[in-house]
Amino acid sequence: MIAAARDRQDAVRKHGAFTLIELLVVVVIIGIVSSFLLLSFGILGNDRALDQQVRRLGSLLELTRDEATLQGRDFGLEVMQGGYRFVELDPILGQWSEVVGDDMLKSRQLEEDMEIELYIEDRKVVLSRDPAKTERKQDNQMNQRNLREDYAPHVLILSSGDLSPFRMTIVRAADRARKTLSVSVAGEIRIESDDQAAR
Repeated sequence: MIAAARDRQDAVRKHGAFTLIELLVVVVIIGIVSSFLLLSFGILGNDRALDQQVRRLGSLLELTRDEATLQGRDFGLEVMQGGYRFVELDPILGQWSEVVGDDMLKSRQLEEDMEIELYIEDRKVVLSRDPAKTERKQDNQMNQRNLREDYAPHVLILSSGDLSPFRMTIVRAADRARKTLSVSVAGEIRIESDDQAAR
């Protein structure tokens, strides 16, 4: 009788251990399948797209600063809710105009589900949806798109190599994921992670 009870206990233990392994395998399979589903539906989003946008802007700022210094030109960056564009200052007229015919400095739009938050001197700037209005003027057989006289870009990129300090965060609307690019007072361009930007 005691031997029969032990046999039953051994059978229950073996069966229970085997069931636990089966359960773990099923949980792992469910985890793998659900992660593939989340990625395929885009619920987790693509952080590479955010990172790419921020890195592209950082590279463009560096290249524009180099071009401004080498050519003795002053540039500016106008920021909108869903994009940005570079402008340049005409030193004779003292008026800003849109950069035309330069693929590097062309106007850029973010993906539809992304938006920009801009902070200058730790104050959030209210951004427009559209760029400032321009008017085409014929000047020496060259089209130039001039901006209104009271216009000023958000960020200055001067021929001296100076760059206005600011902090720009690109936010994905679906999950509020964010990447931040900042320029220090010394002109250092940095890409910050979420926890660094929150400080």
